[in-house]
Amino acid sequence: MQAHGGSAHCLRCTVRGCRPGARHPQSLGLTPTCEAAPSMEPGSVENLSIVYRSSDFLVVNKHWDLRIDSKTWRETLTLQKQLRHRFPELADPDTCYGFRFCHQLDFSTSGALCVALNKAAAGSAYRCFKERRVTKAYLALVRGHVQESQMTISHAIGKNNTEGRTHTMCIEGTQGCENPKPSLTELVVLEHGLYAGSPASKVLLKPLTGRTHQLRVHCSALGHPIVGDLTYGQAEGQEDQPFRMMLHAFYLRIPTQAECVEACTPDPFLPSLDVCWSPHTLLQPLDQLVQALRAACDPDPMDSGPGPCSPSTLLPEPGRLPPETEAQRASCLQWLSEWTLEPDN
Repeated sequence: MQAHGGSAHCLRCTVRGCRPGARHPQSLGLTPTCEAAPSMEPGSVENLSIVYRSSDFLVVNKHWDLRIDSKTWRETLTLQKQLRHRFPELADPDTCYGFRFCHQLDFSTSGALCVALNKAAAGSAYRCFKERRVTKAYLALVRGHVQESQMTISHAIGKNNTEGRTHTMCIEGTQGCENPKPSLTELVVLEHGLYAGSPASKVLLKPLTGRTHQLRVHCSALGHPIVGDLTYGQAEGQEDQPFRMMLHAFYLRIPTQAECVEACTPDPFLPSLDVCWSPHTLLQPLDQLVQALRAACDPDPMDSGPGPCSPSTLLPEPGRLPPETEAQRASCLQWLSEWTLEPDN
């Protein structure tokens, strides 16, 4: 999958002593030395990438380390300011920030973020989220080689009330875990490789619930924290800290009544974009998963058929999970009725 030419944020060479146009160490059979310096093109008010546009919606490819909005004057750059710069005619003076963001992404997370351009569109998108009809999939680089090719992570997640960690979340059973709620994430392993010489895996993550920091907490609970996650990961030292957290909102589908908002963003975790990432084993082609995501039927909130609690259709494996009982399904639907619009990454 190719990145957009004019709006992609491509790594300049970060290999010490590498001249422009010189061959990279991988081509010479050597191990590259990676720097944690901000080597990618930094976010600016001009480099806003749009991946979907209609009269009612925009989907932007948010830069990493960028806040969506802020009332603080010290925040020099936000997505809100990028939108005002690019589309001043679309800003709505009746809103606090000028634009209606349909959902959230963490400051450190890049990728697809939907913006409603009017009140009616925002309401239709909100209903899709409330009825759990939205499909989201993320790409991530995680530490270590994940051995199972596909799994469902079901650790309940709650707030961490431990002193010094009150801004974080944790899984049930952790000391200080407050009010844990059932949480589900599906994970598919795409590639095994090395990041800056250390074992790493590229994975596709599909959140089926929307808990705060869900993907980051679930990956950490597996023992495979997201590369660059300094909150839930275990950085071994300054040299081990990459320039960003490697979590990207890759695919988004919001099936509103008037239109199906669907966007697939460029994959940022490619060796051509980051010399530190060196995949060596392909386990599942990403394009096949994209086709499966696009072909999947949108869940009908009035339908009694398979819902978010059922086994994923990403990689069907007959017999991998036993059929749900009616009691299990009713219990799961009750859990998911607590769906929130908090960032799940």
